[in-house]
This record gives sequence, C-alpha cells and structure tokens, in this order.
Amino acid sequence: MLGFIGRRLIIAIPTIVLISIFVFALQKLLPGDPVLAMAGEERDPEVLEFLREKYRLNDPIPQQYLHWMGGVMQGDLGVSLRTRQPVLELIAEKLPVTIQLAVMAMTIALMIGIPAGILSAVHKGGWIDWLANLFALSGLSVPNFWLGIMLILLVSVKLGWLPASGYQPLATDPLRSIQTMLMPAFVLGTGLAATLMRHTRSAMLGVLRADFIRTARAKGLRERTVILKHALRNALVPIVTISALLFGELLAGAVLTEQIFTIPGFGKMIVDAVFNRDYAVVQGVVLCTAVAFIAMNLAADAAYRWLNPRMREQG
Repeated sequence: MLGFIGRRLIIAIPTIVLISIFVFALQKLLPGDPVLAMAGEERDPEVLEFLREKYRLNDPIPQQYLHWMGGVMQGDLGVSLRTRQPVLELIAEKLPVTIQLAVMAMTIALMIGIPAGILSAVHKGGWIDWLANLFALSGLSVPNFWLGIMLILLVSVKLGWLPASGYQPLATDPLRSIQTMLMPAFVLGTGLAATLMRHTRSAMLGVLRADFIRTARAKGLRERTVILKHALRNALVPIVTISALLFGELLAGAVLTEQIFTIPGFGKMIVDAVFNRDYAVVQGVVLCTAVAFIAMNLAADAAYRWLNPRMREQG
C-alpha cells in the first residue's frame, strides 16, 4: 500500500505544477489593475509605481511565476494585496469553516443518497423506485440558491427554528455552530444525495444481476444479508469514487450557498478576492483546492484497494 501511495504522489507532483501554471496564467487574464484597487481614490503615480515594484508586478510574467512558485515551495503563498495579510493565514482561518460545512453536507448526502439508491435498486419498477427517482430529479433540478432562500423564509422567518445566516465557530459554541450550519449543509447535501442516489442505484442494479448474488440467495441467506453484505460491498467502488470527488468539490467552497447564508468559507473568500483583484488570494485558494481534489482521488484509490482484494494483489 505504501508503494502504491508513493507512486501516486510522484504522479501528482507534475499535475500540481501544471495546475499552478494554469492558475497563475489565467489569473493574469482578469481585467483591471490590482494596484489601482489598492491605491483607492488617491492614485498618486509614485505610489502606484511603488506598489508595483513592491509586489513585483513590473517583472515579466515568467519571472513572477517563478518567484511565486518559489515561495509556495517554502510554504509561502504570498500576501493579500487587499488586507496585507499572509494568504496562508487567511486559508487557515477559512479552512475549518469550509471543512465543517463539507463534512455536514456530505454526512447528509450519504445518509439520504445511499439508502435511497439501495431501496430504488431492490424495488426496481415499484413505487419506492419511482419516489427515489423523483427525489433525485428534484435534487438535481432545484437550484441551491432558490432552495436556500425558501428554507430561510420558512424555517427561520416563519417558524424561527434556526438562524437565517451567520457563523459561530465550533470551538466556541458547538450547538450554535451546528444550528447555523444545518440549513446550508442541507441545501448542499440534498443536491449531492441526488447524485449519490443515481450512482448507488446503477451500481446496485449491476451487482444484483451477478451470479454470486443468485448463489447467495440459493444458499438460503437472508435478503438483508445478501443486499448489505454481498451486493453493497461490491457496489461501493463507484460510490467511493463519486463521494470522494463530491467531497473535494465541497472543499473548493460552495460559492452561492456561502453567499446566501453569509458563511465565511472558501467560496465567499474567493468571490471577494476576484472582485478585489486580489491575485495572491485567488492563486492560493485555487492551488489548495487542486491539492484537495488530488488528495481525495488518492483516498478513493486507496479505498478501492481495501474494498477489492484483487487490486491489492496487482501491487
């Protein structure tokens, strides 16, 4: 397993380098001048030139990239042009918020999507299958921003059960923190649950037609044992894949949901950085997001080998 992980990490290095090049190059295509945004209303030419020299914006683009990448290799993602705060500190502040939201949303998605997919496959063509597919279609079709607004109006404004927006750190007040995150996590989780339900249903239908399932039933095993122990275990590989990718997507930040519920996570930070032309923050957040996706893929590959003994034998 360690050798497998080592080979994957070696492959990931050039991938991260290519991503960093694209991130840096595309960032330069954004319209506007970040120095003008920093200078405010008093745009003294000497001040503008000083800022460009300070942040090396007058250097050729390849030289700017090498300077930035050299700092990244040393754990320095640069300094925010807007707040003058190190990007690594900004990410460290927002990362716990995004992780909490991602974990809660993924938990809701798994609790709804996988059981719904299993029931839909087992009762193919029945009313349970019809309801599960209706739920999946609704989850994929309803926009997150509309569902979020409707939940705020109903749950917060009308019923007063949960706070409409804001964020409370988990360490200071766990109960209040969960209350503030419950609605945005539900908004994200229902959409992900629809995707998980469709993939679980498809994987389970394929496995349930296999010969070993018929053999297990012929041996007189209980249907629950056949479904959960034999069928589900063999159907988990594609489910693990999509779950890892969806979790990586959540770590990238749910832009609209965080904006609606005023959650200070990755999504809100990157939107503010784009509008403020804060190059260093955008580059740092996107690079961290890419690394998170690669890490999720590595975790999914490791899970494959644990779930499928034949892959472990291949080395």
